[in-house]
Amino acid sequence: MAKEPMLKFVTVGRDMPTKRSAEDRKEDFLEIYGEFVEAKAEEQASRCSQCGVPYCHTHCPLHNNIPDWLRLTATGRLKEAYEISQATNTFPEICGRICPQDRLCEGNCVIEQSGHGTVTIGSVEKYITDTAWEQGWVETFTPAVERDESIGIIGSGPGGLAAADRLRRAGFKVTVYERSDRAGGLMMYGIPGFKLEKDIVLRRVKQLEDSGVEFVLNCNVGEDITFDAIRGKHDSVLIATGVYKSRDLKGPGSGAEGIVRAIDYLTCSNKVSFGDTVEEYENGELNANGKKVVVIGGGDTAMDCVRTAIRQGATSVKCLYRRDRANMPGSQRETQNAEEEGVEFVWLTAPKGFTGDPVNGVMVQKMRLGAPDASGRQSPEIIEGADYVEEADLVIKALGFEPEDLPTLWGTEGLEVTRWGTVMADFKSHATSLDGVYACGDIQRGASLVVWAIRDGREAADAMIEYLDQSASVAAE
Repeated sequence: MAKEPMLKFVTVGRDMPTKRSAEDRKEDFLEIYGEFVEAKAEEQASRCSQCGVPYCHTHCPLHNNIPDWLRLTATGRLKEAYEISQATNTFPEICGRICPQDRLCEGNCVIEQSGHGTVTIGSVEKYITDTAWEQGWVETFTPAVERDESIGIIGSGPGGLAAADRLRRAGFKVTVYERSDRAGGLMMYGIPGFKLEKDIVLRRVKQLEDSGVEFVLNCNVGEDITFDAIRGKHDSVLIATGVYKSRDLKGPGSGAEGIVRAIDYLTCSNKVSFGDTVEEYENGELNANGKKVVVIGGGDTAMDCVRTAIRQGATSVKCLYRRDRANMPGSQRETQNAEEEGVEFVWLTAPKGFTGDPVNGVMVQKMRLGAPDASGRQSPEIIEGADYVEEADLVIKALGFEPEDLPTLWGTEGLEVTRWGTVMADFKSHATSLDGVYACGDIQRGASLVVWAIRDGREAADAMIEYLDQSASVAAE
């Protein structure tokens, strides 16, 4: 029996511009998915709705009502589909683009599990919200009642912005403090434009600005303003800084010129896409053009780096990962996209050191998978005597992120952190050890997905509303 037709995801070529018009995106979708939307959506949605348990819903961190908006899309009721999608997800057009659907909703689709190809939920989610923007259904909002209380949010990533949206809609005065020159956090500077067009993020920021949220940019808490000063200005504070401290590599030659952090490399590339002049790009330090590039790591950030290097014109791009393909933490879909674009994956390899200064090679140890560790994953073991040198003009370290030491950076006493350095906060209310102070996203749970940060931001906002309601009630007695 032949498999049902299914949507394909676009693999963006190296010459794809970062910023594309709404009309361009619509034409792309209709060209590729038009038959699906017009002829197959009703059938696909009907098959989806037959699930006794909608695993797509239960495996979505936001518990989006996916079967409902699929069914509405199938019958052409896109505005209603958008309203249902927006009810549980502050930024569905962003999740539709960058969520690892293969690990979440689509990977748990019953149709996919039965071997007939998944319903391509992410593409439909993206299409619904892009259409909503084009049709003017996404509007500036005005709270029904303005409240006197003020809330400060530190960080403008997905968690901070999701909370800002929810809190402003409830009528609070909201100020967002961001240390970069543009709002959006990792969505702006840590994710390449070929995965998430920056105008998509900017229009959400503008919607919040037009709705009354104040953004204070180029504001580094601990330097430009103290944390205590922010607490003094606001009735409640949300810490949504994300985690930006890069895990490092040790070994001979690790300090050589040409060995760079993934966050620096991606930030530079994104700034250049805005038309900014970045010295490190101009002088070649953070520019892969004409170079042999080696990226170390196997997560989504590593995938972003290798695909960016391809687009910058690297002569070769290799990704070293100490486990095999089946055990890599990054999206399998992203890995496939990278391979199609010319990236070579060198599995079961780990860096031992580096040669040259500027760097000209990575000393590589070959590995094998041994017994499972405490988490159940097989632990990599070194194969003695199998070392070799991988040529490289640019080495990008993409080993993940850790939290910065906020109590020390901010000079704050009483802000408790976990043994991993994340802010200690209740995982339901997101309340920290300081009265009226909350935390959400990666700074609370560790480096994770945008969709989890959105969920955390929404939950934290609801808890802050309850806290301020109780405070107002006590003050009125």
